[in-house]
Amino acid sequence: MTDERQAVAPRLTERTPSMSGEELARTLVPPRQFDTASFDSYRPDRDYPSQGEALAKIRAFAEGWKPAKAGGFFGRGKKTPVAKPGIYLDGGFGVGKTHLLAALWHAAPGQKYFGTFIEYTALIGALGYANAVQLFSGAKFIAIDEFELDDPGDTMLMTRFLGELVAKGTRLAATSNTPPNALGEGRFAASDFLREIQAIADRFDIVRIDGLDFRRRDLEGHAVAFETDAALADAVDARLAAGESITFDDFGSLVQHLGTIHPSRYVKLIEGVDVIALGDVAPFSNQTDALRFVAFVDRVYDAQIRVLASGTPLDGVFAGDMMEGGYRKKYLRAVSRLIASASL
Repeated sequence: MTDERQAVAPRLTERTPSMSGEELARTLVPPRQFDTASFDSYRPDRDYPSQGEALAKIRAFAEGWKPAKAGGFFGRGKKTPVAKPGIYLDGGFGVGKTHLLAALWHAAPGQKYFGTFIEYTALIGALGYANAVQLFSGAKFIAIDEFELDDPGDTMLMTRFLGELVAKGTRLAATSNTPPNALGEGRFAASDFLREIQAIADRFDIVRIDGLDFRRRDLEGHAVAFETDAALADAVDARLAAGESITFDDFGSLVQHLGTIHPSRYVKLIEGVDVIALGDVAPFSNQTDALRFVAFVDRVYDAQIRVLASGTPLDGVFAGDMMEGGYRKKYLRAVSRLIASASL
């Protein structure tokens, strides 16, 4: 990349976003590809009956927001079993868990939030625990996509946080997202989830969803990369001329810049951007940087932003030892999303 090229397109490294707690909370809505998600638009795969069963259970959970109907002699109906305040969808990639979670969010009344496990823990870290509890108190419903168990500290933090909100009347729904090529696919997450959340474990109904990734994406594929920075710069110029909102950053500089911004504000960092171009992409040597980039990729994917890059294909930035370590699940998800973002 030349300085002349950099002067044409704005850079993400020139942005230093700030957001109040209320602004952060307002970002907790389903990704835009799920703006119209509903129970009716979910299409269960008939080859996997658990998908239809999950849809029925999610519909039943949503009924809990409706007023109880009077019935029986003198308006006294039979008592119905008290429903648990939480539901947990357990399964692999691409079986519709996020669709169902978003549909449930759309069906929920009043104050409600939708975010990933990482988004909630980042927001709690940014606001402080007491302030976060105060901000979310009164919520009718909280949806947690991709509940993660990689960090015991974060898991127990969320356990305590959700426990306080449930005690105040909040209903919950969560998903796991275990790669289909992982040993014990899906079930490992559910058992660990139950063990970790301890005090509130009995408040969740566990719903298993089996099936194939509807995207049929090859997780062993590769993200497309430009052979040279000059070729990437030409592509950036072409998109600028077409009126697209595109940023152009050196990969190393962006990674360094991400370390100066709280992950809860990454959503603001990419606001209004259609395409992100990254030059001189290289594998990570530092796991802290790699995990920050994973959080950034999640926000980019949710916003459906196209990513162009030169250098190492983006799905190859996580070194072999990282892919075999304790954060393997996070890196596999990021690889899947990077492949998708490079082909949007």
